Amino acid sequence: MGGMMKKVLVSVVEDDPFFRESMYRLMRSLGYTVDVFSCAADLLGSPRLAETACLIADIHMPGMTGLELYRRLIDTGNAIPTILVTAFPNDADRARALNDGVLCYLRKPVDEDQLTRCVSAALISDGSPEEES
Repeated sequence: MGGMMKKVLVSVVEDDPFFRESMYRLMRSLGYTVDVFSCAADLLGSPRLAETACLIADIHMPGMTGLELYRRLIDTGNAIPTILVTAFPNDADRARALNDGVLCYLRKPVDEDQLTRCVSAALISDGSPEEES
């Protein structure tokens, strides 16, 4: 089955237009299909939500935070490997996010190598769904 490489969808939810665009360009340069959203509600309304293999979301956004978005996805049965990014890191948020199952909690400006490793880890974890009860 050679040549059947599927383009993986990475969704980025970020209210800062500059950071959103730079994430888009970075993920595209790594060969991913990318959807970008300026708020959590736009992602939740996306017809391609179920195709998202990895989510990169800002924590501090108007309306719904990245962590609230992650919890909403879990609660609605859309568990997507998630990477949270923030310009305002703190230990309590980090511990809460990681305890809730967020894959990575990264400080802005994001280190590209670290982000790339997180996305790779997300896609590996996405490849083996655990659907047994």
